[in-house]
Amino acid sequence: MMPKTQYTKSDDVHIAYQVYGQGPKNLVLVPGFISQIETYWEEPNFAKWLKRLGQFAKVAMFDKRGTGLSDRGVAVPDMDKRMDDIRAIMDAASMETAFVMGISEGGSLASVFAAYQAQRCEGLILYGAFARFESWFPSDEALSQLFDYAEEHWGSGAALPLFCPETGNDPAFQEWWGKYERTGASPRDLIEIMKVNSQIDITDILPSIKAPTLVLHKTEDALIDIEGGRTLAQMIPGAQLCEFSGRDHFAFMGNERDEILGEIEAFVTGSKPKPVFNRVLAAVVFTDIVDSTSLAQQLGDDAWHSTLEKHNSIIREQFRQFRGQEVKSLGDGFLATFDGPGRAIHCAKAIGDALSNLDLKVRIGVHTGEVEISANDVRGIAVNIAARIAELGGGGDIVVSRTVKDLVAGSGLDFESLGSRELKGLPEAWHVYKAM
Repeated sequence: MMPKTQYTKSDDVHIAYQVYGQGPKNLVLVPGFISQIETYWEEPNFAKWLKRLGQFAKVAMFDKRGTGLSDRGVAVPDMDKRMDDIRAIMDAASMETAFVMGISEGGSLASVFAAYQAQRCEGLILYGAFARFESWFPSDEALSQLFDYAEEHWGSGAALPLFCPETGNDPAFQEWWGKYERTGASPRDLIEIMKVNSQIDITDILPSIKAPTLVLHKTEDALIDIEGGRTLAQMIPGAQLCEFSGRDHFAFMGNERDEILGEIEAFVTGSKPKPVFNRVLAAVVFTDIVDSTSLAQQLGDDAWHSTLEKHNSIIREQFRQFRGQEVKSLGDGFLATFDGPGRAIHCAKAIGDALSNLDLKVRIGVHTGEVEISANDVRGIAVNIAARIAELGGGGDIVVSRTVKDLVAGSGLDFESLGSRELKGLPEAWHVYKAM
């Protein structure tokens, strides 16, 4: 019997999800580029595969915003909002922690979630996944062919052999895949989603993942090159790589499907030490009042202290609004961390707008990297980089690293390149951008 489809809200977007299974561990399935959780169960092999997962885990699965049964017609989301959707599903399913399994394109989102939400991720499973989009579509020409298919043949199921060359010519299977296409996304939505997906490159964050990680990939996968899986395993500390025979991209197809399930079960149910979370991935933000010393001299002590108190109050309110964690006040600025770079940039923009009435010019630096958390501070090279990047800005500027720019692809944020810059105390030049 198919589980009941339910809805929960992530911000103002309704996310469709199902929960099933009686196993002792929690498992969240992050789908590929499109999905429709009710259509899953209409394909016999897929339904059997899902039921097998439910024998050893409590499983939560969902349709990402803009696809399937979740709200359509919403703006194509960035990684921050997609991470919020996973958190919303886990909260709705009463899962404080869970193993998170990213399938195909969903592997990128699952990886980012594991890095930023380390305390909630017991383990990371990546099936048929990749770090860079080129492992899926190696050229613009290949992507254009998908767009042509979306415009002319979407919903026909004719593309199935590209995913599953060994079984994809079966008429019943193609009929199901055609329905999956139609119920997963409209042609226009599919094209917009893939334009954003084409910017995926999560290589910079992979070394920051602390969760135990299992990478599963078919060596001759027809859709995602095996090097995509090998790169993930090489760059995630301690990751285990399991390669399987077979060409069909879908995990539930081929003779190797039971072997894949066996590896997942062993990983989820096996006894493994929990990771230590004193080092986590974070978006680091530095704010700084430009020419604060001369401004203080012009205003005098009383007026300056009054202005500074208003400045501090405004910035702290924006931190609260955007879920930032104030680390410390720096006299004429702040150090804070966020659980996503997109949210950090939006907060920085809100700070600039809110401070305009005080006639204060603030520069802000944003970088994402691994930090070490202590009782009242954060430390690490990422903190130094964010501070140095902030120094490159003028009044009203928000300066970000290339890592941040890459991670917010699809957010609608615009950037102007400031070129490659030497940062004081750092051995290599960094490409930086100004958020517009």
